[in-house]
Amino acid sequence: MRETPRAEPPQPRPHRAFAHTAGALGSGTPHRSDARSPHTPRGARQPGQVDRPGTTPPVPGRSAVFWALVVLAAATWQVLVRGPLLRLDERLSGVLVDTVPRGLSEAASDLGNPVVALPVLVCAMAYAVWRGRRAAALYAGLAMAAVPLLVVPLKDWTARPGPLEPWAHGYFPSGHTATAMVAYTSAALLVSRRLLPLAILLTSVTAAGLVLRGYHWPLDVLASVALCLPLLRWPVLAARHTGPAAGRRMAGAG
Repeated sequence: MRETPRAEPPQPRPHRAFAHTAGALGSGTPHRSDARSPHTPRGARQPGQVDRPGTTPPVPGRSAVFWALVVLAAATWQVLVRGPLLRLDERLSGVLVDTVPRGLSEAASDLGNPVVALPVLVCAMAYAVWRGRRAAALYAGLAMAAVPLLVVPLKDWTARPGPLEPWAHGYFPSGHTATAMVAYTSAALLVSRRLLPLAILLTSVTAAGLVLRGYHWPLDVLASVALCLPLLRWPVLAARHTGPAAGRRMAGAG
């Protein structure tokens, strides 16, 4: 009896085999998708919209923090030595004070009052704790607690008089601006990053109201913003690692 011939294994065809079988297990040849760089590399993907998977809030970089500290140091030095920047600051204040009705500027400056700003932050912290983001709430509270610890010694050290009260001292930097900036920005990070533009608007309105009413010099407000930028790295980084996107990633990993 003649044996049925066994089928020979398919022989690789020149110029075609590696184009279709590359990357097979044990072939030693990388797959096309491995050899070619993807159209959108993972590391180069841009964050999506706020509060969506893959979204990360903007974090003040080291360079931004460095320059903020430089601005704060330069402004403090000018106040202490009564340098030329201080005289320019006083002239600018003289032009701006009372250019709007006082009732309007007072209402704007009151947004930085602790009795107004702190309850907003406390409610946002409670919401974050309820959502299981205790670390983010803790960092926001620490940033807020650091404001008086830094502002009060600077006020005592510089002892700058106010625009409308030259007999009083302790106007540099602006505590109301610092309170508004940290409270409203941290609250926005804890609740929804869509609220960040609103937080920036509230801080800007507060700063403008303080200058227009004559409660602070423009340099006082600028120094407060420079002071708060490093402080806000804490709640921003905490929101980045404990935000909604991070929570979804943890759920997916489980």
